[in-house]
Amino acid sequence: MYEHILFDLDGTLTDPYLGITNSIIYSLKKLNIDPPENEALIPFIGPPLQESYEIYYNLKDEKNLEAVRLYREYYSDKGMFENAVYPGIKLLLDALKSMDKKLYVATSKPTHFARPILEHFHLDHYFESITGSELDGTRTNKSEVIQHVLDTHRLPKSSCIMIGDRKYDIIGAQKNNIDSIGVLYGYGDINEIKQAQPTYTIATIDYLLDAITNDTNYFDYI
Repeated sequence: MYEHILFDLDGTLTDPYLGITNSIIYSLKKLNIDPPENEALIPFIGPPLQESYEIYYNLKDEKNLEAVRLYREYYSDKGMFENAVYPGIKLLLDALKSMDKKLYVATSKPTHFARPILEHFHLDHYFESITGSELDGTRTNKSEVIQHVLDTHRLPKSSCIMIGDRKYDIIGAQKNNIDSIGVLYGYGDINEIKQAQPTYTIATIDYLLDAITNDTNYFDYI
């Protein structure tokens, strides 16, 4: 049975599609790069921002830093609230708290943004801590974020599980020797999740509580 539940933020607790993609479009326009439609920018949701700008637009060094700065210019003003809590998340969190589970947020998004987002949607009180990356670009790797949560709270790994919608969440959990749940309602498709080999794979929020509280060795809810 899992007593300590770590949640990703984007694509797991909330749907950040509009805010993230609008922020990227804003940054690309400021850099005189013709942006695509919002949907083409979905791969930016989940991975570290610096990594995505380099992969998809070959922006490196000073150009990369400027893209991130411009992104945050829009995101801090409008983008972080162009967001929505997934239906069923509050019920799930209520159920877990009623069972005395300890909940944590572990996200690659800077804590500077993650905390006000959760406060805005009245979710912050569910969590023992909200941990993300730093604005200076450190602790962006998901395995580092997870390790920071485990070390800070001195959590026994056998009672921990990480929940996320991208391979980064699953790989980060594996590197820290904790179990994981890959969810398919976010932004990682089934092939990405399956290839990462989470402990459990679930398609909808409805099954998350079962996956967290069931003590069988392996099952798929897809």
